[in-house]
Amino acid sequence: MVSDKEVLSLLGGMEGVQHVFLLDDRTRATLISIEDKVMGTLDISCNNEGVRQCLMRKHVAVIIKDKRFRPPPEPTVMLVGEDGLVMGMEIFPHQRKEYEGKDNVLFLSEEFIVFLDRKPKSKECFYMPPVRFPEVEALKGTRNVVSCSPSAPGDMFVRKAHGLPDDPKFASVMVGWDDG
Repeated sequence: MVSDKEVLSLLGGMEGVQHVFLLDDRTRATLISIEDKVMGTLDISCNNEGVRQCLMRKHVAVIIKDKRFRPPPEPTVMLVGEDGLVMGMEIFPHQRKEYEGKDNVLFLSEEFIVFLDRKPKSKECFYMPPVRFPEVEALKGTRNVVSCSPSAPGDMFVRKAHGLPDDPKFASVMVGWDDG
């Protein structure tokens, strides 16, 4: 079994990591409550399944990172219909050319696109999925590894609970795992 100290050491040694710490049970409970109340742009509901999955793990670490931290291995936010139809998603800089100039794609920002030809049968929501975290997955003694980003209110709460300032140059990532 890998120790929490070993995982924290690995995470703390990654480029762009400013702080790393474990979440306690009280912080976990409050974070779930915060995430359940978050609304997205235009009052579109949010489903931060990544946070829920992460907080179900035995161990949860939080990374406070800067822009040098590696990008996620897959999108961290999507716009989906209740029927599961992906209507929009986060894209990474290397994917931009793949979508530029397409008639059915609208860039809402440099990092988020909407597919104009996809209409949900019912209402839509912003969905934040659990995301792989290969570095922790590679450690012997870990299983069920997931990562996620909390919402802006969740991020502020976690930082404040650990005496860290709300600085827009930084963001948090949570990594959860079970003993394996």
